Amino acid sequence: MEIKNCSVVTEFILLGIPHTEGFETLLFVLFLPFYACTLVGNVSILVAVISSTRLHTPMYFFLGNLSVFDMGFSSVTCPKMLLYLMGLSRLISYQDCVSQLFFFHFLGSIECFLYTVMAYDRFAAICHPLRYSVIMNSRICVALAVGTWLLGCFHSSVLTSLTFTLPYCGPNEVDHFFCDIPAILPLASADTSLAQRVSFTNVGLVSLVCFLLILLSYTRITISILSIQSTEGRQRAFSTCSAHLIAILCAYGPIITVYLQPTPNPMLGTVVQILMNLVGPMLNPLIYTLRNKEVKIALKKILHGKGPVSEG
Repeated sequence: MEIKNCSVVTEFILLGIPHTEGFETLLFVLFLPFYACTLVGNVSILVAVISSTRLHTPMYFFLGNLSVFDMGFSSVTCPKMLLYLMGLSRLISYQDCVSQLFFFHFLGSIECFLYTVMAYDRFAAICHPLRYSVIMNSRICVALAVGTWLLGCFHSSVLTSLTFTLPYCGPNEVDHFFCDIPAILPLASADTSLAQRVSFTNVGLVSLVCFLLILLSYTRITISILSIQSTEGRQRAFSTCSAHLIAILCAYGPIITVYLQPTPNPMLGTVVQILMNLVGPMLNPLIYTLRNKEVKIALKKILHGKGPVSEG
């Protein structure tokens, strides 16, 4: 394709959620509480983990990381969406569009990696309880957390580079409520087949490898739990894993629906993306607090003004 006289696109127009013209105010009123609950819920988890010495363990260290990334993940797309639902500009600069796509996949992939690390942590705690403090010492926990950052950065850099090294000369209307690969690539003024194949493979491999590692961990965990003699012991072991399993199902369902469909359905993809950006990050605090006595105790003591929660 001839692109010598290409008039480079400097900004994009977000068309928003399809088939919702005239309902912007209603959607704003509906979505704002979800975003507010996401921020409040995840800040509460983070404060509880930092304040309570009882929660200074690998499991809650990674849960605190997850809360940070949930807030960031939701904040990549929701503020801009809420602003144009209020009637403000739908324009987004080229640089902001690049940043939005990068951080969306950066934080999204980190969440997948964190779920995998958390599954390994549960495996170590249940299958090797006597060696747990050695296997998951503070140095290893920090190394695993930093590793998720680096892997997420590499993964997102590949996807962002593939998408934005292509020339964008013509239409600049993004048929979506934020800049994402399936919505941006059709606007490119060049062949996108390589970018589509590599993006599909990249997202698919990351999701598949993480899911298989989680499945392997929980297979071993299940075998260990079934070998526990007491019913109370089995229930206690299962309760420490159930919240994590629910969160994994909530995270992987949207990924499979949006990115791994053989024939993408734009409307279905948009609905699932909204759920993934608004509902998913809000559910994690509920999942972990409602099913976790230690977190609930820490939050109650903080709310009652008792200050940092000591070990005793």
